[in-house]
Amino acid sequence: MTYRPASLLAAAVLLFSVMSLLIAGIHEVAGGPGKAVRLTQAEVLAAIGDTPARPPATLDGQVPAGTWRPITLPYAEPMVPVDKTVPAMAPGYPVTTWIRVSARDLPTGGGPPALYGARIDTDGPYAVYVNGKLVDWRQRQGRPWNGLFTPLWLVLDQDADAAPPSDILIRLDHAQTTPVALSSLWVGPEAALSVRHRMRQLLQRELPMALNSAFLAVGVFSLFVWLRRRHDTGYLLFFGLAAISFAAHLHFYLDVPITSDWFAWLTINALFWLIVILHLFLRSIHGRRLTVLTSAVVGVTSALTLLTLPVVGVLPVLPSTPVIVPRIYAVAVVMAATVSVVGVACAWRRFPEARLLAGGLALCTVLGQTDWMMHNHVLGPEGWFLGAYTNAVTFAMCGTVMYRRYVAAIAEVERVNASLAERLRAREAELEISHQRLRAAERRQTISDERQRLMQDMHDGVGASLISAIRSVEQGAVDDAKVSQILKGCLDDLKLAIDSMEPVDADLLLLLASLRYRLEPRLEGSGITLVWDVRDLPTLAWLDPSSALHILRILQEGIANILHHAQASHIRLGTAPDVQDERAGVCVTIEDDGRGFDTQAALAAAGGRGLRNQQRRAQAVGGSVAWVSGPMGTRFTLWLPLTRGVAAD
Repeated sequence: MTYRPASLLAAAVLLFSVMSLLIAGIHEVAGGPGKAVRLTQAEVLAAIGDTPARPPATLDGQVPAGTWRPITLPYAEPMVPVDKTVPAMAPGYPVTTWIRVSARDLPTGGGPPALYGARIDTDGPYAVYVNGKLVDWRQRQGRPWNGLFTPLWLVLDQDADAAPPSDILIRLDHAQTTPVALSSLWVGPEAALSVRHRMRQLLQRELPMALNSAFLAVGVFSLFVWLRRRHDTGYLLFFGLAAISFAAHLHFYLDVPITSDWFAWLTINALFWLIVILHLFLRSIHGRRLTVLTSAVVGVTSALTLLTLPVVGVLPVLPSTPVIVPRIYAVAVVMAATVSVVGVACAWRRFPEARLLAGGLALCTVLGQTDWMMHNHVLGPEGWFLGAYTNAVTFAMCGTVMYRRYVAAIAEVERVNASLAERLRAREAELEISHQRLRAAERRQTISDERQRLMQDMHDGVGASLISAIRSVEQGAVDDAKVSQILKGCLDDLKLAIDSMEPVDADLLLLLASLRYRLEPRLEGSGITLVWDVRDLPTLAWLDPSSALHILRILQEGIANILHHAQASHIRLGTAPDVQDERAGVCVTIEDDGRGFDTQAALAAAGGRGLRNQQRRAQAVGGSVAWVSGPMGTRFTLWLPLTRGVAAD
């Protein structure tokens, strides 16, 4: 991001062009009813003053006698000659300058008359008499009044019988070493002069005050930002600029209770404080320490701050602070020019922000020259104090730097976010590929494990039955019916293994339905009636193909035992919820009406491998089996938990 000096210069030129047009547009043509008249011819008389507590309400011949000198308004004279010598350090305001303006034979009409003047410059009180009557009086009372920035505006006697203004007499009390000045005066209808007065008020007081207030508001915001980001001193420096600029110009717009010397001390030294802060701001941007220049700037500022204190100014070593203002302004100009040139030299190629600040400081120095020339009467009293707009320039320059940093920070965050998003997408792609590989490997491992499980189950079930059948046939120990029964059992084992691979969605009833479908033809062929007493059951979340095969094997073994040994005519298979050892579960029961058997002896006998296999398989799924047998039949119960941990197959 780069700034465009041409755009900034065009904006500044446009602003001053608009101001010039506004000022030019409010000038009225002299002469004729309803028009304002500019008074430029006057007389001046300087005499030893007495600085009364309050000027008399009427003159009544109290105008001092002496030689009146003709002058032309606007009037400014660095040193007013008096008839008698007055000590330079005399207390109070020992000199009174009288300025007399004739307003006779002016056109009347157009509304009540008003008196307007752009500026009255004196360090003491002033009074305005019209036709010998006191119409305005401003007294300092230990604080600076705003004569430099507040234009003279008086609406004169509005009575219908009142005489039009003919003689205007202005009394200026001041020190002998202090120059006085008065702009040209305008007399005319209030409506004809109010635009001029309001425009002067707006451009000289209200607009700079609004800019100062905005500068201070943003500075306070920067202070709060710095409190959260202590490592970034730029925000603190920005607050210092805003606070000092606001305090240094506040007395020009508001009536603040501060003595004249302290006011002058604050406004003069504020220039040096601002230069120091801008130098530190520039140094933080271009990164050069500039030890010698920094020491010189800080040293000169500290020395002037101490030497110009009012408590020091009363010593014979230094004159009073207002007297040395022109010399101090010269030092400030040299210091500001030096800081600007060095700042531009250090930041010309690599740091556009530093170039912007250095250029702003140079522009403020140029604008400040108009104030110096106004104070020293190099420019007439109708000029403009452009130094009031230095705060606007500083605000614009520093605000532009902070804005650029803010925008650059946002751009950097967006760039980092885009980079992170790109890296995240790449990482997600890598993870997706890795996940697909893991799923493929897991699928292969699952298939391999399931194949191994099926092979092991077929080896232990179907394989063992076939081997037993082969050995019996080879030995001639069984007949064809026995061999057929063995082969049917092998076929049932194979079908159950296949059924266990079907998805049952954790539904035990669906698994039992598959068992019924496989075994019911065999039961009918044996002449045994199957009673199906199955009720709804909660789902078993842990029911997977391996667990399903265990359950089918357990139930198959129970029905096979009935077929082989019980000589029963009825088999009842039922289900119901059940709680065992405070654990919720379900139970599957198989009951027959055949002859019973001794369960303990069968488990202990060498031929009880089938019952023990049922116990082992039940434990593998976290359940248990039980037998209750008697002369009227046998009841076999398989209990299964609703939830269980990981169990070994």
